[in-house]
Amino acid sequence: MHITSENILLIGSILLLLSILGGKTTSRWGVPTLIFFLLVGILAGSEGLGGIPFDDPHTAQFVGITALNFILFSGGLSTDFPTIRPILWKGMALSTLGVLLTALSVGIFVHYLLGFTMPEGLLLGAIVSSTDAAAVFSILRGKGIGLKGNLRPLLELESGSNDPMAYFLTISLTAVVKEGHLPVGELVLLFCRGFIIGGLMGYITGKGSLWLMNRIHLNNEGLYPVLLMALAFFSYSATEFVGGNGFLAIYICAVVLGTSNFIHKRSLIRFFDGQAWLMQIILFLTLGLLVFPSRVMAVAGPGLLISAFLIFVARPIGVFGSLLFFKTNRRSKLFLSWVGLRGAVPIVFATYPMIEGLHQSNMIFNLVFFIAVSSVLVQGTTLPVVARKLHLTVPGRARKRSGSDLEWIDPVMSVREEIVLPARAAVAGKRIVEINFPKTATILMIIRGADYITPVGSTVLQGDDKLLVLAEDGRSFLAAKTSLGV
Repeated sequence: MHITSENILLIGSILLLLSILGGKTTSRWGVPTLIFFLLVGILAGSEGLGGIPFDDPHTAQFVGITALNFILFSGGLSTDFPTIRPILWKGMALSTLGVLLTALSVGIFVHYLLGFTMPEGLLLGAIVSSTDAAAVFSILRGKGIGLKGNLRPLLELESGSNDPMAYFLTISLTAVVKEGHLPVGELVLLFCRGFIIGGLMGYITGKGSLWLMNRIHLNNEGLYPVLLMALAFFSYSATEFVGGNGFLAIYICAVVLGTSNFIHKRSLIRFFDGQAWLMQIILFLTLGLLVFPSRVMAVAGPGLLISAFLIFVARPIGVFGSLLFFKTNRRSKLFLSWVGLRGAVPIVFATYPMIEGLHQSNMIFNLVFFIAVSSVLVQGTTLPVVARKLHLTVPGRARKRSGSDLEWIDPVMSVREEIVLPARAAVAGKRIVEINFPKTATILMIIRGADYITPVGSTVLQGDDKLLVLAEDGRSFLAAKTSLGV
């Protein structure tokens, strides 16, 4: 099919509609919706029914990097830091040491299985070393499954923070394969520099973004999503420009923002959640277009062996090895080992060797695609069963709301009271966004004399204001009164 400016929007809208409508059906079978998006892209591609010619890894990589920026920023923005604080070091161990151990295990296996050089084997291992939270939670959400203890925040933290490590290993090993040598000391130096600069830049841009969001007064509220989007892209690109890890920076920037109060926070979180879904669909459609099924099936034999090794050996090595010095029960470790699903990120990372023109780049890309799809199909369809067999599920009624769990049921607000601010209240002259008002309560209305005001984050409180407050329970209402100094 010849693509022109006249029909590209028509084709794009049809693909989006097919992906969304069809994905709703496939999710009932325990298969992540995103896999269906990928299938639609394949069917529309060069060897599919659509016959759309697309064999451009540069464009696919650009789409992938852009999409990952949205996905990481959305994930960090909706992260509830108090929830992940108890398991912070566990998550960091999984997302760094766990990724490294997984990459090493797969690399050594591929070296002996396919006769790749050790750097080429390690490169493939690095590409498939990161996990995909979206795939895991779409399955759990579709089946209505909750997880015991801190398993859910641990999975969220690992999946949100392991992409920077996988990215570093992929970029570094691509350079190693291209140059033909392995300077370990230089790689360690690059790792330290990339993560230190990335962490600092993420924190600085996060605090800077928070300051700007709360102090700039835009005439049009529709510009706030545009402003935050620009700040997010700046965090990534500026960090990459100075030699840091941009993926780490944009994630930390979003976490800093997510744990703070800023103007239009709730609406902006919803906006970026929608944008992240859109970018995931576009990303999977693009990667599907890039794939030639005949080439993927040609590597099905070794692909199955590598996928099985990754699922049953490499991932458990990464989990048990990285959590060796943490108190985690065996059932939780087994479950963490099984939920190491691969998603779009490894496929995006597989374009780097292709762009550099490495000798085994095409085979690596096809293997990675096969491994990612087989991982989701095998582990994804059995994930609910494994969770139940390990006795790690909780009934739907027992699940509690979490700030980052958009699929959890909405809380029941049971307390509605009126609070009158004193004439010389400490919060008088402050905006609502500045008073640390609890998330479990909402100010429905402010009565100021004869005026009725619908409050937003930028609303300035005044003495003698009457606030109609809705809270989840008595404790939440007391927290609201405390934040107001009453």
